[in-house]
Amino acid sequence: MYKNVLQGIDQVAIWPVISFLIFFIFFLVLLWWVFTADKTFIQEMSKKPLQDGSEHNQEAEPLNR
Repeated sequence: MYKNVLQGIDQVAIWPVISFLIFFIFFLVLLWWVFTADKTFIQEMSKKPLQDGSEHNQEAEPLNR
């Protein structure tokens, strides 16, 4: 039943090709960014969740936990 419905839609075969191209281009751009990104930026961002911000503001009060 669904097979006949989809065959009735004009150019239904082009949408999987377009979706695959978008997917493929996205990951090519992502790979390009990973290999050309500044290594110091990546190292700084990898440490970001572990920092509490105290090294940037020495006058701040310590967190009470």
